[in-house]
Amino acid sequence: MSNGSLRLRRRCEAVIDRLDLPHALSVETLCRHLADRRSRPLRLHPLPPEAAAHGACGLWLATDAEDHIFYERRTAPLHQEHIVLHEIGHLLFNHRTMALDGAAGWSALLPDLDMHTVQRLLRRTNYATDEEQEAELFASLLGSRINNPNPQRPGGVLGRLEVAMGVDRPHDTP
Repeated sequence: MSNGSLRLRRRCEAVIDRLDLPHALSVETLCRHLADRRSRPLRLHPLPPEAAAHGACGLWLATDAEDHIFYERRTAPLHQEHIVLHEIGHLLFNHRTMALDGAAGWSALLPDLDMHTVQRLLRRTNYATDEEQEAELFASLLGSRINNPNPQRPGGVLGRLEVAMGVDRPHDTP
């Protein structure tokens, strides 16, 4: 693992650790937890069908009063969960806003949205930027905790490889 990759992983894990998450965790529980911590509603919505035509499978929208995460509804539930976690990564890392007047045609995607209330708008289409890679790794790390809240280090060669590569398992027993 390169130094840059290790730093990115540690940064993501530090953000996850600071969340002080409940032991039993689901995406819905996480969203309620974040809304409570941030004193700001966090709402989940399926993406409008038009979004696929613009290449988006996920989107984070922050208004003056609340956050909205949109996810692709025409995919497997596990992929939907990953999309939501990716967008939560953008939210928690406070990633930058994309241009609201770009070619994406936000008014066509979200016709009922008053663009004057929008503070941030990020959509998930590719992983070419550092911010996208950070949100993607965050989603993968947090998703593994949601889907396997008590990971145990495997024995044998795989366990030794994880130790050698610096893979942390916070719930390991000594």
